[in-house]
Order: sequence, then structure tokens, then C-alpha cells
Amino acid sequence: MDTISRENNSMLPLGGLIVGVVALIVSAIAVFSLPNIKKQLADHTEKLSHLDDVAAQATSANSKVDALSTKLDGYVSQIQTNFNMVGTNIAEVKADLQKIQDGMKRPAHGAKGAKGEPAVAGPGEYIVKHGDTSGKIAHANGVSRSDLLEVNPGVNWARLHVGQKLKLPEKKAAAPAQP
Repeated sequence: MDTISRENNSMLPLGGLIVGVVALIVSAIAVFSLPNIKKQLADHTEKLSHLDDVAAQATSANSKVDALSTKLDGYVSQIQTNFNMVGTNIAEVKADLQKIQDGMKRPAHGAKGAKGEPAVAGPGEYIVKHGDTSGKIAHANGVSRSDLLEVNPGVNWARLHVGQKLKLPEKKAAAPAQP
């Protein structure tokens, strides 16, 4: 038995030696790789820290954008309200202007008699008819155009309207003939 036991036991130290050598090699590789692993771990930790900073900045920027968006919505609402008010004011001004224009188009009060005939101007007055101009009126009444313009300073001669009353200047006496 002794022989058999020795034979069986001779492999055991060799196997133990092989396992020991392999363990020694692996532990040597681990010892030499440990600084690299520590450096990579430090790099990753630094990157994660930087990533946390970026996330914090993004959160801050997002909250600022939300605040600005709220302000912008308020400004848009104010601008829309102001535009609506301006539109209302423009409509009112337009209506007032239309009333003024309509009033200017109507003949002067009393321009027609009770039976619808044209009114006759009193002494020294002229009532504008369709197609009249300052030159036509002056010529028809035997007065100079400049005198007609002078006695009617507030008249807009470019916009005469039918029924408008004008003053007529006095006719100048003709100069006596020389012998």
C-alpha cells in the first residue's frame, strides 16, 4: 500500500505547485494593473462629477427658460390687448372721420327752398353749384379771382361742395374814360 499511496500522492504536490504559480501570476498582474484601474476609476469619477455639474446647469437653465417663457406669455398677452385697443380706437376714428366726410358732402342747411328749388343767394353771396371753380364764380359775377379769394379766407377751394355759401366782393367801379 505504501507504494500505491506514494504514487497517488506524487501528483498532488505538482498540482498544488501549478495552482500556486498561476495564483502568483494572477496576483502579480493584479498588483501591476491596480494603479491603472485606480487611475481609470479616478477619471470616471471626475467625468461623473463634471456630468453632475452639467446636469445642475441644465436644470438651472431650464428653470430660467420657464420663467422667461412665463414673462414672454405675459408680454404677448399685453401686446395683444394693446393691439385690440388700437384696433378699437382706429375703428372709432374711422367712424368719426366718416361722419365728418358725410357732413361735408351734404349741402349747406337751407340751400334748397321749401319746394326743392335752388336757394337764391342774398346780396353779396353766392351758392356753389356743381362744377363751380373759383375762376368760374369770379367771371360769372364780374369780380376778380384774387378779390374772391381774399373775402373768403377759410374756404378750401380745392374741395368746394354744392350748396356752400361764398361771399362776393364788391364790384369795383370802372375808371372814367380819358379824353
